[in-house]
Amino acid sequence: MTEYFNLLWTDYTLRTITLGTAVLGAICGMLGSFAVLRKESLLGDAISHAALPGIAMAFLITGAKDSGTLLLGALVSGLIGTFWIRGITSKTHLKSDAALGIILSVFFGFGMLLLTFIQKQPNANQAGLDKYLFGQAATLVESDVNLMIIVTGISLLVMLLFWKEFKILLFDPDYTKTLGFNTKFIDVLITFLIVLAIVLGLQTVGVVLMSAILLAPAAAARQWTNNLGTMVILAAIIGAFSGVFGTAISASQNNLSTGPVIVLVAGVFVLFSFIFSHKRGLLFREIRFRKNRSNLKLMKTLQFMYGIVQDHKNISHPHAIRILNNFHGFTKGSLKKLENEGWIVVEGQQWAMTPKGYKQAQEMYNQKTENE
Repeated sequence: MTEYFNLLWTDYTLRTITLGTAVLGAICGMLGSFAVLRKESLLGDAISHAALPGIAMAFLITGAKDSGTLLLGALVSGLIGTFWIRGITSKTHLKSDAALGIILSVFFGFGMLLLTFIQKQPNANQAGLDKYLFGQAATLVESDVNLMIIVTGISLLVMLLFWKEFKILLFDPDYTKTLGFNTKFIDVLITFLIVLAIVLGLQTVGVVLMSAILLAPAAAARQWTNNLGTMVILAAIIGAFSGVFGTAISASQNNLSTGPVIVLVAGVFVLFSFIFSHKRGLLFREIRFRKNRSNLKLMKTLQFMYGIVQDHKNISHPHAIRILNNFHGFTKGSLKKLENEGWIVVEGQQWAMTPKGYKQAQEMYNQKTENE
């Protein structure tokens, strides 16, 4: 790994591939955030598969393997697939998952048919088209990276210009209409940018894994924040780091494809976020659950004590600890916690409630009475 980062500044090929995967990860993380929040996660998978026939058709028409031409064909095919999905859901009784499944399978099947047809043609230039299935980052050249940078810059500019409209449409489409915005245009613009990001990654990650690199950084970023701007920036950073570290691991080991490794690194980011996120992480959620359960038992013990104390004129009258054994939630630990809070005083085998504890218990009792 150290050798990789040393060679990064001197090796042209390594530098080109690393920059390309980093830029791809950044734009996918940035635009994937909108796909995740719009609950259109499977759209990325459908679009990437729908782009395959466009690649094959572009080759059949031009006879050349120029990446710009092939990606243009993929873009057209991806957009057609996307709008067919929208058309199916709006014009028929089928739901979005059914429409996604139909378009994904039909377009991908047609694309495989065209690839099989191309491979049987007596044309030496046909070799290498299958790299768009699983990706081949090693084929990236400087012109491809420049195209990625230009598209990323344009996407960022469009996103900044329409940030307010994107944000409103994302969280409240009906309110967006009442404000007079053209929701259809905004929706098409967001979809176009997502399709553009997917098409850019086909050469690097491939049709099969493209949806993972689109969604994984956004899914990881979502665990850490509730702010859209922060989520987009964080997803772009996670995507870029996934690209760089995935390329580094792939380059430092033999027989490791770059695309799958990038997806695995992104998956590690997602797993880490799911477990250790301070807001939604499973670990901290479990800690909060156990803490709340402990606090609930403590409050129930205090209420039980309040029921005993309120029968006496003197709230500080001592009571035997063995009385509490009749209460199911009582433990020695809860007694110690109540004492630490200053709600009771323990002397020997007796306890007495303090004014502070009596006030706390009385407030809880009043709240319970009001709720009932």
